[in-house]
Amino acid sequence: MHLDHAVRSAEITPVTDDAFDQEVLAHPGLVLVDFWATWCPPCRMIAPVLAAIAAEHADCLTIRKLDVDQNPLTASKYRILSMPTLIVFQNGEPIRTLVGARPKTRLLSELQDILCHKNS
Repeated sequence: MHLDHAVRSAEITPVTDDAFDQEVLAHPGLVLVDFWATWCPPCRMIAPVLAAIAAEHADCLTIRKLDVDQNPLTASKYRILSMPTLIVFQNGEPIRTLVGARPKTRLLSELQDILCHKNS
């Protein structure tokens, strides 16, 4: 699986407890938040998958990452117990939660009903 180009072209911006309301909840569109930790091997596995999706769907999906160890308030508020946990927010409301790493095809399949669709 070659994701090197996509990884370079889509850096996922970290979000903090202090900026979460502005960066995620006040965002007018879809925001996928990757709740992760530096010590979590599955979090490292899904990072290039998320970077590729961020690059391919930049027109309709914003992806942010939140380090649960550095930002315990937000992690606690959303009851994050396992990493990675992906929560999709739309207009400030969580609309989908996915727990655990997964391949790109599976993740896209699980998000297909909410992502914008491109004519291929």
